[in-house]
Amino acid sequence: MRTHPRFIIWIVLLLLPCLGAKAGDFGLILNQSGSYGGVGSEEGDLEYTGSLVPRFHLLVGERGEFFSSASVQVDYAGDEFTLVPELMRTEFVWLFDRAALRAGRMHYADPLGFIANGLFDGARFSLETPLGLVSAGAWYTGLLYKDRARILMTQDDMRSYGQGLDYDDFANTYFASRRFLYALDWEHPNFLDSALRTNLSLMGQFDLNPGEFGMNSQYLTANISLPRNALLLGLGGSLSLVQNTALEEMEIALAGELRAAWTLGSSFPSRLSFLTRYSTGVFDEDSRLRAFLPINTITQGFILQANPSGITTISLDYTARLHRTFALGLSSTYFVRNDLWGMVYPTDGDVQDNYFLGNEFFGRIFWSPFSDLSINLGGGAFLPSLGNVVPDGDILWRVEVNLVLSVL
Repeated sequence: MRTHPRFIIWIVLLLLPCLGAKAGDFGLILNQSGSYGGVGSEEGDLEYTGSLVPRFHLLVGERGEFFSSASVQVDYAGDEFTLVPELMRTEFVWLFDRAALRAGRMHYADPLGFIANGLFDGARFSLETPLGLVSAGAWYTGLLYKDRARILMTQDDMRSYGQGLDYDDFANTYFASRRFLYALDWEHPNFLDSALRTNLSLMGQFDLNPGEFGMNSQYLTANISLPRNALLLGLGGSLSLVQNTALEEMEIALAGELRAAWTLGSSFPSRLSFLTRYSTGVFDEDSRLRAFLPINTITQGFILQANPSGITTISLDYTARLHRTFALGLSSTYFVRNDLWGMVYPTDGDVQDNYFLGNEFFGRIFWSPFSDLSINLGGGAFLPSLGNVVPDGDILWRVEVNLVLSVL
């Protein structure tokens, strides 16, 4: 593992917001994660991530507050260590009587949670009205760490993302794809005087990267949910317009989800959840309907970790808190590819021109003996033999452990 003088400067800059801790609330979180997994009977690969996260919160007058957090992270994969400094959520919030203004590095998520979901640099204004909560935001992505942002909308994005972090070429190997993101959102918790919860968003991004092969996209997204006693039903969808700046063509993409959750009447808190998601793929070269491209690539599944474009997932999950300090979760997810182009299959075998990829099973146990310590252990496998794309493919498997300790 190589270090560089600029890394020391980064560490100092990341910790500067915490130097005033005596005037506010200071905390320190230690996060440790490790995994071991592979394909079939072959020797697996070991991966490790450890991070130290200082955070600082300060009240500013009667209406303002400032929150800052950073991360110093060590990654190990492929017999190589990487040291990564990162500025995490850092924002100033000013509250009005019925409004709020946020500025800095903040979290934003679209109504579906898989188009844009993560940290963004910019500002957002929210206003409570008799017709619901209205908010407008604008952000820039080019100062984010690329591994966390995971903006992979073009071939240039993917090539840049695939380069390892090099401190001798820090500016070209650390930062995410440069894009301008905007969003206008509307939320109503009790639409039409009913229990119907409604969330509507108009969102878009403009490619600011150099080069002629840019990609702009807009998204009209809606999400509704209806709670009924122990049952929660939900339906969401997104219409996307995509422009390739070199070809000057307008294309259409679609995505949607259907979900249900049932709180079981057992002696301990438990829930059974169903979720299916769909996104269009590339059907043929002449079609105006193209693969749905999210802004942040949020992979689907714990083991397969499929790209969300051109994929249908059908998931059934069970969670239960068996004790105040102990809980478990079980998950089954079936994967179907919606085209024959986009999915790169991660296991050996003859790939057939079929659509059913297989099923993933995953389980996790959680143990939190006290509020400052959380430990969870998970493991599972993806079985291609339950599909017809690579029916003779080897099983993908992985086990992982995570520990989160609040030091201060």
